Amino acid sequence: MNVLAASRKALQGTDLRRRIGWVREMQGLAIDALGPDAAVGELCRIMVRSHGGPAEGGAAPASVLAEVVGLKPGRVTLMPYGPVEGIAAGCEVHALGADSQIGVGPAMLGRVIDGFGEPLDGLPKPVAIQRRPLKAAPINPMQRPPIRRILETGVRAIDGLLTLGQGQRIGIFAGSGVGKSTLLGLLARHVKAQGGADGSGGINVIALIGERGREVREFIEKQLGPEGLARSVVVVATSDQPALARLRAAYAALSIAEYFRDEGRNVLLTMDSITRFAMARREVGLSAGEPPTARGYTPSVFAELPELCERCGMAPGGGSITALLTVLVEGDDLNEPVSDALRAILDGHIVLSRQLAHRGHYPAIDVLKSVSRLMPELADEAQRSLAVAAMQHLAVLERNRQMIDIGAYEKGANAELDRAIDTEPGLQAWLRQSVGGVGRMEAIHDLRAILAPAAKP
Repeated sequence: MNVLAASRKALQGTDLRRRIGWVREMQGLAIDALGPDAAVGELCRIMVRSHGGPAEGGAAPASVLAEVVGLKPGRVTLMPYGPVEGIAAGCEVHALGADSQIGVGPAMLGRVIDGFGEPLDGLPKPVAIQRRPLKAAPINPMQRPPIRRILETGVRAIDGLLTLGQGQRIGIFAGSGVGKSTLLGLLARHVKAQGGADGSGGINVIALIGERGREVREFIEKQLGPEGLARSVVVVATSDQPALARLRAAYAALSIAEYFRDEGRNVLLTMDSITRFAMARREVGLSAGEPPTARGYTPSVFAELPELCERCGMAPGGGSITALLTVLVEGDDLNEPVSDALRAILDGHIVLSRQLAHRGHYPAIDVLKSVSRLMPELADEAQRSLAVAAMQHLAVLERNRQMIDIGAYEKGANAELDRAIDTEPGLQAWLRQSVGGVGRMEAIHDLRAILAPAAKP
């Protein structure tokens, strides 16, 4: 009886009309079609002409999945999820009557999938117990619990000087090749997420957006490892895939994270990188006819960035999504449009320095340019005072670095600078870290021991 009722409900919600259109024009990856009657975000299937003529043996004709991204008088604009070879004027476009959704479930843990939930690890497709929309409404801000619990990352520089909270949204800002993916791997393996409302442990949802295909497997095997993968879901859209596939993978990862959050779990969502998400959104917007603004980015980019970020955070049911989003800074310019917008949206930023990386200082965190907006509320007074003292030493050294390097400074001329120089070797060694997993209290204790001699009169 239950099966019959479910079938009746599915039949009632099914559009039994065939909505068909025809391709009329194609510019780049934007396809203009005369019909079908479809809404923005709806999926369509373009029937592709095979090079060998009609399909043989009664096989179904080849097709390409596409999504409606814009509307024009009498026409719709689509962008494909796959290759466009074989698409020609007159090809039929079939509206599928389905919005963008993804199947979710606990079977996704330990799996590597694409934006449609299809497996990339050679294993059977994970069983989904429900379907969720890719674009869900954010939580009412008045129903969000405040962030009270500290998130231990296992990285001394973050836990001691940039303390993060569970449910916080943080950006990791860096140019290419400075160590963003390595730092993400450290965090994904060693984040000590407290148990969820049901007593269960934390979950990692990792979105690799626009990454090189070679780096995907390296990240999973070297940076994440078997132990980290076992409690993770990895969603991949490589750089050679169409812009829509990259956008879908980002939203799919967020929907999966929301599923586990609603189950009372604490989720660490890491996305590498949100800049490539913005680039894909720019590509789609330009194809749909949006006007370009700063550096060619369309208005929809700056509308979707806060929309994506606001879906993270604490939930009334006790679960949370802590977001670590890498920001690829173009030309090492921290004021480029996407970086500037995200600094205003997020709850803090961690800046990686190319100069520190060139000196072999890893993780190359420039703590003077980084900030956690929740640290004043999460850390006690003793830790805040310790962090301020460490920052002051680093700031004095940075301000006088050129004079020290050329030998123009004589010891005794400035007592504050003398103390900073005395603590520099120990402080720099404390900031460097080749492996993660250092306890937060151990990191604070070691920092206090380093700064203790400098605190003496």
